[in-house]
Amino acid sequence: MPSSRVGNGAAPRKQTVFVSVGFLALAVLLLVPSWELHTPASRQHPTAELAAHLDTVAGPTATGTTLLDATTSTVAPARPAAITLAFAGDLLPHTPVNRMAAQYGAARGAAFDYAPMLAPMRPLLAPVDLAICHMEVPTHPDGEAPSSYPTFGAPPELVSGARSAGYDGCSTASNHSLDRGRKGIDKLLDLLDQSGMGHNGTARTPSEGDGRPTIYDVGGVKVAHLSWAYDFNGYKIPADAPWVVNQIDPARIAARAAEARRDGADLVVVSLHWGTEYQHDPSPQQEQWAAAITASPDVDLVIGHHAHVVQPISMVNGTYVVWGLGNQLSGQTQLPRRDGLTVRVHAAPDAAHRWHVVGIDAIPTFVDLPSYRVLPVVETLDAHSESPALDAADACQLRADRRGPRAPSDPRREPRTSALSRRRAARRAWNDGRA
Repeated sequence: MPSSRVGNGAAPRKQTVFVSVGFLALAVLLLVPSWELHTPASRQHPTAELAAHLDTVAGPTATGTTLLDATTSTVAPARPAAITLAFAGDLLPHTPVNRMAAQYGAARGAAFDYAPMLAPMRPLLAPVDLAICHMEVPTHPDGEAPSSYPTFGAPPELVSGARSAGYDGCSTASNHSLDRGRKGIDKLLDLLDQSGMGHNGTARTPSEGDGRPTIYDVGGVKVAHLSWAYDFNGYKIPADAPWVVNQIDPARIAARAAEARRDGADLVVVSLHWGTEYQHDPSPQQEQWAAAITASPDVDLVIGHHAHVVQPISMVNGTYVVWGLGNQLSGQTQLPRRDGLTVRVHAAPDAAHRWHVVGIDAIPTFVDLPSYRVLPVVETLDAHSESPALDAADACQLRADRRGPRAPSDPRREPRTSALSRRRAARRAWNDGRA
């Protein structure tokens, strides 16, 4: 997909600019804000070649800010000419995933270890300036046992596994946020804090929640992150703690985005847990919410989750909407649900020093079995290290393709699409320089 400068259109419109890997690689109460500022771990900045390319797209960029007070003149470190952000699909540890994590953990004397599953992603996340995962589930409270579908409570090692892969923070608002009550939320956020990771979407206190953004300082560029979910699987938001989790409300999202912008955010990213499970096309509700949220001039990017299959990337009102990233790690073994997408987002300032998203790279991933390792597809193919399980999955899908299409009896069933063809198409797109 070509990199392009993004602006806000005068009228709502949707233009599909990338079609997702899983479905078509054959072919996203006003209170005084109380921000928690996170500085990601030291990361490499974009190469000179990329910065030069972005300059041609976005025009001249800021070279630094001079700060003055009554007694001293201080020149702040120059801000980067461009930054890269990464966003990944759902972390959803079903029982088979936890069982494999226990096997990995036993090898080093731990109860669980998810790091080997996410380790293949580390080389792709290391060069980016800010990497955000989607922690779809809470962790189990102290003194209670882990649990899986339908009421999730992940082992705490899931957090350390995400950190080891290179994630700087996570969105946490999802339909499973309330699965283990407020204690599950508190435990997850405590663990993220202990790991030095940011988070947004759920909260322990009123000053932390109620839709307030999390702010990441990326080399002096302030990135605001908001995370909201459509519903909570029948669990009610506690009446005495309405701030504990964010439920999608376009007006409130726009208000919080505006607050973030007024208080110095250079970029505002909104993560939304939305859509219809196992459907590649955005739902009418997604389209309605996307139109309303991107109508705000303060929102720069929308990142979607929940469908468990990859959905398209489009532009709505001149703003990139990544409708759905699929699963990054889960126990759902159907081929379309083993596909995921990680997006690498490029941002740069324009001539007026206003930051914009100027391009997105799509990185297809695949959950290997029985290892549950998350494989970046193109890199795996280029290294000629494709697993026997992935080969078997391709062969199975190719046999299905030869039988021809069938009419789906269940709308949740996936259309047959060759996994091998998807990967070959993704590889060709990558070799062209943009997925």
